[in-house]
Amino acid sequence: MRDTHGQDTYRQDTYRQHTKIIRIGDRVIGGGNPVLVQSMTNTPTEDVAATVEQIHRLEEAGCEIIRCTVPDMEAAKALREIKKQIRIPLVADIHFDYKMAVAAIENGADKIRINPGNIGSREKVQEVVRAAKERGIPIRVGVNSGSLEKPLIEKYGGVTAEGIVESALDKAALIEDMGYDNLVISIKSSNVPMCIRAHEILAERTAYPLHVGITESGTVWSGNIKSGVGLGVILYQGIGDTIRVSLSGDPVEEVKSAKLILRTLGLRKGGIEVVSCPTCGRTKIDLIGLASKVETLAAAYPLSIKVAVMGCVVNGPGEAREADLGIAGGIGEGLLIKKGEVIRKIPEAEFLSALKYELDNWSEEV
Repeated sequence: MRDTHGQDTYRQDTYRQHTKIIRIGDRVIGGGNPVLVQSMTNTPTEDVAATVEQIHRLEEAGCEIIRCTVPDMEAAKALREIKKQIRIPLVADIHFDYKMAVAAIENGADKIRINPGNIGSREKVQEVVRAAKERGIPIRVGVNSGSLEKPLIEKYGGVTAEGIVESALDKAALIEDMGYDNLVISIKSSNVPMCIRAHEILAERTAYPLHVGITESGTVWSGNIKSGVGLGVILYQGIGDTIRVSLSGDPVEEVKSAKLILRTLGLRKGGIEVVSCPTCGRTKIDLIGLASKVETLAAAYPLSIKVAVMGCVVNGPGEAREADLGIAGGIGEGLLIKKGEVIRKIPEAEFLSALKYELDNWSEEV
């Protein structure tokens, strides 16, 4: 959104503060509540043991809402047992068959995701809405650029942000006409600029909470770049109530990336932020290996601090002093710096153990 002078007027909380409040299981989104991290299982849903095991790993990584595909009745019935064994809200992902949506709701889904456009007739959508309304289950209306209807493609001369938004709002209006507005909207595209623009338009035209993501973004490497750029711009404008980073890989990586995006934007507190220099010819320690080890080490601590791993004596000490805890490397040795003060000089072989000792005892000192 821009004002008449062309200046950005959206910032961190403008849209998000005023979205409709929706309850998903024991979690609440919208109305300025924290942006929640979502992921999706890639196990066969009917394999309860495998699905539960994956969800437990996702819970440990910080996932707050989980979605499972429900392609058949066996998967729908499995939701009941899965739900008994997990701690986070469970969303059922439905395509084509309205009976699967109804069955998922009857088996305890906390929310369902549908595209009314591929469910079929109005009567079939009405059955889904009726079941959701009886149990107070929110419906996420999901539209992807790849499923945009032919009339809208013809209207806008191709797949466009405007067409995606119109499709989503049409679907939401259909459900509203059936007397239900317990809705979340998601519009996704693998085209990052299009996805950003679509969310900007949608945020001006609805007060429903939005689930945001860059769909089919790619591998862990390329997908993280596309998601970081797209979600970063969208979230910075105050748009988005839940997010998913869609990656071709272990869904745990999706959760880790989503949390980092939120922390980077100041939308999530908690967890150690590790910063490290990019290395140059002045670097005389194994900084790359050390930074990776420190990042792994830091993940185990529920501390809201910054840890710096710097590789040389030129900029290292100054940068490390700006962190809560840091190492500034020299030739086979380095300075351990805490709260802006040099604590002691330590050999390179003791860098990791020295940092671990400080982290282990940090709660006693702050």
